[in-house]
Amino acid sequence: MLASLLAFTVVALILTVSPGPDTVIVLRTTVSSGRRAGFLAGLGVNLGCYAWGVATALGLTALLAASDVAYTAVRIAGVAYLVWLGVRALWNARRAVPAEAAEATEAANGTGGGPPARALAIMRTGFVTNLVNPKVGVIYMTLLPQFVPADVPVLPATLLLVTIHNLLGAAWFAIVVLAASLMRRGLSRPVVRRRMEQLTGLVFIGFGIRLAAESG
Repeated sequence: MLASLLAFTVVALILTVSPGPDTVIVLRTTVSSGRRAGFLAGLGVNLGCYAWGVATALGLTALLAASDVAYTAVRIAGVAYLVWLGVRALWNARRAVPAEAAEATEAANGTGGGPPARALAIMRTGFVTNLVNPKVGVIYMTLLPQFVPADVPVLPATLLLVTIHNLLGAAWFAIVVLAASLMRRGLSRPVVRRRMEQLTGLVFIGFGIRLAAESG
């Protein structure tokens, strides 16, 4: 089991640092709302990974690989959500709201994140971004079983692997959040923020187009 865990850790580390919508949503949230919000977005992503992990252990994600209809349905939902995030970012870039400057200063000091309702909304964005990406489900379904020994209960072993992946993800998101927060004051300038929103919007739309172009 130890050898399997070490081997999985190496593979999971490569997957974690590979560019994707999860990292972008954490980066964007940190730039727009501060460190606390960035960590909350990362927590939402991790919860999405746990949802995929449970689905993998229960055999539900096998449906994505076996059924073109199921995969296509999730893929369409993912494309729509990523494009919506991109369009919303581009729309936000068009408007200059004076209140954003105060919010940016507060977030730069690490006090942003807002009331519980806003915190839940930020977590939900990270969660949904991960959950509507069918590639995560397919990767989990094809990857995790290879590292679960035959004589070990599937659900606990799968959740252990997902936990390892999430710990690596949390460390990676922490690096992303802290790096972004260090540049926060420069990035909080209205012109820079608009350019960041435009770039983020194009990146999300690009992810959506790439996902739409892929076959199941």
